[in-house]
Order: sequence, then C-alpha cells, then structure tokens
Amino acid sequence: MVTDRGLQVLRAIVQDYVDSHEPVGSKSIVERHAFGVSAATIRNDMALLEDEELIAAPHTSSGRVPTDKGYRVFVDHLAELRPLTPAQRHAIASFLDGPGDLDDLLVRTVRALTQLTGQVALVQYPSFARASVSHVELVPLDAGRLIVILVTDTGRVSQRLVLLRHELDETTITRARTTVGDLIVGRSVRDGVQRVEEFLSTADDPTRHDDAATIAIVRFVAEELDEFRQDRLVMAGAANLARRESDFRGSIYPLLEAIEEQVTLLRLMSEMVADEHGLATSIGRENASFGLIEASVVASDYDATGARARIGLMGPTRMDYPSNLAAVRAVARYLSRMLDDDENAR
Repeated sequence: MVTDRGLQVLRAIVQDYVDSHEPVGSKSIVERHAFGVSAATIRNDMALLEDEELIAAPHTSSGRVPTDKGYRVFVDHLAELRPLTPAQRHAIASFLDGPGDLDDLLVRTVRALTQLTGQVALVQYPSFARASVSHVELVPLDAGRLIVILVTDTGRVSQRLVLLRHELDETTITRARTTVGDLIVGRSVRDGVQRVEEFLSTADDPTRHDDAATIAIVRFVAEELDEFRQDRLVMAGAANLARRESDFRGSIYPLLEAIEEQVTLLRLMSEMVADEHGLATSIGRENASFGLIEASVVASDYDATGARARIGLMGPTRMDYPSNLAAVRAVARYLSRMLDDDENAR
C-alpha cells in the first residue's frame, strides 16, 4: 500500500526524471523538494514504490526511474495540468487565426501543437458521414480535364482533378453539373453515397440517356464521397522521434511505421477512454496490442459542429504529461471554438 507521501515521492521522481533524463536518488529528492524528512525515510518510501512496481532501477545506479505503471499512477492521481503561458496561448492564436478551409486549419493545428510540445502531433478529421454536401462545382481546364469541387456544410472542401476520354463542351459540363447536384447537394454524405451508387448501378441501362462523360464524372464523385466517410489523420513533427531516439528503450521503427500507415494510430486514438474532461492517455505497455509499447499518446476531444474527434500527441513514455495534456486541451478548445464560429457565420 503506497502512502500519501509515497505518492508525492513518485511525483517528484517523475518530474525530476522528465527534466533531467537521469535516474533519481533519495538525496536529490531531499535537496530539490521540501519533504521535511531524511534521505533514509525517502529511501524507505522509494522501496515501497519499487515493491508496487511503480519505479525501477535501470542499472547499478542508486537512482530510480518511473515504470509505465508509475507513469499511469502519476497521470491518474497526481498530474495537475500546467496552465499555458500567455506566450503559448498567443502562439496558438497566431497559428490558427485567419481564413482557410478545414484541411488548412487542421494542418495549422498540428504544426502549432508540435512546435509547442516537441512531440508528434495528431488530429483526426471529424466524421463527415452525417455532413451535408452544400455545393458542387465543375471547373473545366481544357479538353478532357476538369476539377470537381465538393463542399460540405461542416467546412470540408474537396478538389479533385478528373481526366476524361471525352470532349467537354459547355453543354456536357452543364448537364453533368445538374446531374451531380440533383444526386447529392442538400443531402448527407451517407445519403449522397447511396444515391450515387444507385445511379451508377443502372448506368448501363439502355433506356437511360446519360452521356459517358456524366457517368464518368459521377464515378469520380463517388470515390470522393467515399473518402469523406473514411477516418483520416493529419500529423506533424515525425522528425522529433529521431531527435529524441535516446528517450526510447528500443527501436522507434514501429512508431514510424504507424505514422506511415495511419490505421494503427486511428484505432488507438479512437479506442482511448477519455475522462470527464475529455482527456485520454495511453502509456507504454498499454499500447501493446497496437505494437507501440515504446510510446505514450495523450489526446483531447474536440467538437466539429456536433461531430466529435480527437487531437493528440505521441512521444516517448518519458514525456511531460501535465504540460502536454494542457497543450492538447487548450488547442482542442481553440479548434472547437473556431469551427463553431465558422459554422455560425455560415
């Protein structure tokens, strides 16, 4: 059973180890923290923490480092979120303020977060299955080429270059624009996908009079709508893993692979259980089923006009949890406000 003072000693060990990257001994704890007891008493508290597998000796050094279990206890019971400084809040506002579509805003969000923390920043796109398509535009470039633009009521903008084998005169483009608009504009992405699939399922019917160019354009629209329904991540700061490779006990390759593939990180981000404040943390061996036992992930929920998604950080288990959790919470709240303001302005 760990005493209250033992938990405070754990807090000191975590904080000092994160700051110094050196195993923490009883003498340094007495010197740096006002416990009002002797080094021998602190050593007894540390022995109890070691019995509970909350700290461990990395080698013959007399110092101790937190285990994954120790970090978990620290985060669950001891970590107080450190308020961001005015300079940090100004940096967030500077990065995120200004016009731009959702894609641009999420890119700026992860760039801001990785600069604030020095970790890999991740943000999920909100689910657009329930979003409605508010506008469709076909922009001809030259013979056989045009750009298809789709806009949703949640701010998602898609631009796709379409290459066709057919001549595109103004009549053909107008007819295709009308057909696509009738199928999806004013409807949810989910309903639009269904209507497009129904249209394409009868495209070869000889009684239909749709021209080949229109059918081809509708096929491209179907692919783009399917992209809208899929979960996606935007990331920044992967180079920080290489800079901090010494913080990892083993190889960083599984983390780099997860960044490249995205699927693993999407599952992990989605399955993390949030607390009452919308914050979630997954530490070290808790990520074993995802092959990421070398990493910790902290995340916060954000709201995109009713659709929930997450913004987070990935890095070594030796990370500054209070500061990183405060950063993802602050950026998530700022992002939610910006998306809400944008929605109200429509």
